[in-house]
Amino acid sequence: MPEPQWTEIHEKALAMAWRARSHAWAPYSGFKVGCALMFPGGEIVPGCNVENASYGLTQCAERCAVCAAVARGLLGFTDAIVVTDLKKPAPPCGACRQVLFEFSPGATVWLVGSGGGKSRHIVGELLPEAFRFDGPGR
Repeated sequence: MPEPQWTEIHEKALAMAWRARSHAWAPYSGFKVGCALMFPGGEIVPGCNVENASYGLTQCAERCAVCAAVARGLLGFTDAIVVTDLKKPAPPCGACRQVLFEFSPGATVWLVGSGGGKSRHIVGELLPEAFRFDGPGR
């Protein structure tokens, strides 16, 4: 399998992730995150983190993007681009890794920091031994 490459569509998704990040609601941590999911056929779905005073109700950018995609009937993203204003790219939290795995364990995750640095990962590699439910309806 060839290594995933950064393309012009990734640049478009990156711009959408940065724009989504600018809309993040992070009055408690001040840590804004943006995400853009890329789908076959060129659709891109952005998401941003939305904090809540009850921290457990906070939604991360990756999960917001996944929920928005599912609401549009889009499954099986090929790439996720996650951006933060940290110089060094920041990886998704454990909950987001599990949610990304649920929908696209083989997808590429691109982490981008404000300094322009990028790192590339495969969802399944970010969450070894991920939980998978193979019960009724699966």
